[in-house]
Amino acid sequence: MREFSLVDGYNVIYAWPEFEKMLENGLDHCRDQLINSLANFAGYEGSSVTVVFAAHLVKSGVEHHEIVHGIEVYYTMEGETADSLIERIVGDLGKQGNVYVVTSDWDEQKIIFGRGAYRVTPKEFRSQVKKVNKQRQEKFNKVNPTEGYLADKLPADIRLMLEKWRRRKN
Repeated sequence: MREFSLVDGYNVIYAWPEFEKMLENGLDHCRDQLINSLANFAGYEGSSVTVVFAAHLVKSGVEHHEIVHGIEVYYTMEGETADSLIERIVGDLGKQGNVYVVTSDWDEQKIIFGRGAYRVTPKEFRSQVKKVNKQRQEKFNKVNPTEGYLADKLPADIRLMLEKWRRRKN
């Protein structure tokens, strides 16, 4: 069964300590950093990740959707909260697999539970993302001591022929 993570973007940005100092420079940088973190997470986990940013206070804000580094990014329209868009998306994705909604909003949690989704707090999700990043770094930064051996680069039939020569008695 497919798994989907649906993230309330601003909820996470204001909950994760790594964004605290970044907020001084505005939300644009925070959004980009969150999307990059989610892309790394999704790429390694193989799950589908969607992030929703509320634009309900933005004058003339128009709902739009884009794909950034393989992550679906939604911006709500003026007057619409992230919660209402998340509820719509949960309804659609719930038919395709398990949906995990990342939010600390209690009212939102009650609604998504009623729609069959699971709740993950931003703190729990941060732990998952950090764990996956650590696993990813360990896997890709591992030094293989035999990586430079010529024998490993030769085709199997050539290696076999050389091994026979080596074992032949003079």
